[in-house]
Amino acid sequence: MKELKEKLGDKLINLYEHTPKRIYVEIKREDLKDTVNYLFNERDMRLATASGVDGRREMEILYHFSEDKTGKVFSLRVKIPKDDLKVDSITPLIKGAEFIEREIHEMLGIDFVGHPNLKPLLLAEDWPEGIYPLRRDEKGIKNLKDKNWEK
Repeated sequence: MKELKEKLGDKLINLYEHTPKRIYVEIKREDLKDTVNYLFNERDMRLATASGVDGRREMEILYHFSEDKTGKVFSLRVKIPKDDLKVDSITPLIKGAEFIEREIHEMLGIDFVGHPNLKPLLLAEDWPEGIYPLRRDEKGIKNLKDKNWEK
């Protein structure tokens, strides 16, 4: 963890060791690509998956990286303000992130800037635009009835 602290420097908001094999790394969203590049290319970690969460104050994305040689999982946390749901896509760095970013975009409405293809992946073709099934707010699934969408 010392090397991680030194390398990330002021990009690091918080570093938390939940267990010896599970580490949470919170960074500023503008530092996402640099940090992913470090974990993936310099530390030789593998992107396992990503999770999108609708928190009360902001959206959150957790990119889960596996350091296979040690068995540790590093969860890279990026918080995104609800009034500006944009973050850089890591797909240009890691092709394997393409589908999970599409899913998070579709379910939560986060715009992954620089993603090559944010077309729908899971929802029906006639799903109403601007309705995101995992959102808590007025754009969430609870308002489908108001949109007169029937399936």
